[in-house]
Amino acid sequence: MLSSLGTSAGTRSTRPVRSLRTAPSVDAEHDRITVQALRADQLIQLQSKRSRVIKRSGDIIFSLAVLGLGSPVFLALALLVKLTSRGPVFYVQQRVGRDYHSFGCIKFRTMRRDADRILSRILSESPDLQEEFRNDFKLKNDPRITRLGKFLRRSSLDELPQFVNVLRGDMSVVGPRPIVRQELPRYGNRMEEVLAVRPGLTGLWQVSGRNNLSYEQRVALDLHYASQRTFVLDLSIIVRTLRVIFDPRDRGAY
Repeated sequence: MLSSLGTSAGTRSTRPVRSLRTAPSVDAEHDRITVQALRADQLIQLQSKRSRVIKRSGDIIFSLAVLGLGSPVFLALALLVKLTSRGPVFYVQQRVGRDYHSFGCIKFRTMRRDADRILSRILSESPDLQEEFRNDFKLKNDPRITRLGKFLRRSSLDELPQFVNVLRGDMSVVGPRPIVRQELPRYGNRMEEVLAVRPGLTGLWQVSGRNNLSYEQRVALDLHYASQRTFVLDLSIIVRTLRVIFDPRDRGAY
């Protein structure tokens, strides 16, 4: 069933042109190369190959375990989505991944099937909704979300199919948020640093309040992870993510 989604990923978009304004220099305080003048592909080359292999191996093992052991849950959720509203089981949206690679981010569908078509009408009828969408790229009380979709979003269960993205190498289990292309300017001159890391199925933003945070706080959390990521931090985020799934109170997911 998921094999049909393969055609939505793997394309690469042209990166914004960015010149190297200054030569890399060593930061005496942190003993690392200054990253502001480097492109994402250059930053990737500076990363430890050993760490990258370990993280990628962990992603594959963890994803296979979740997809295998959780297959009954996946099938049950897929059936519920199909029975409770018209439309496909999965929703695939183009996101920006590591080194500007575009990929199809897979989720269980949580909106009515014509959601993309009617978005412009909803926004045109309300200046307040226009402003909210412009600031956050989503709506808190979105009328397009189905009843089941509200539960899936609050519990983050709608994101379970992204383990397929992790297996394909589009994403990591833990990382920065997978963003849409319109969000790139919001990261300023630290954009390349974030895009030197695979986006995550979960991350600091997802376990720190999600949409209850301002957009600036979300960007700050992504930047912090990109520059300070460690195995211990990844493990801590995974544990905190499990708490969100099993205790789906208002944690900013909508």
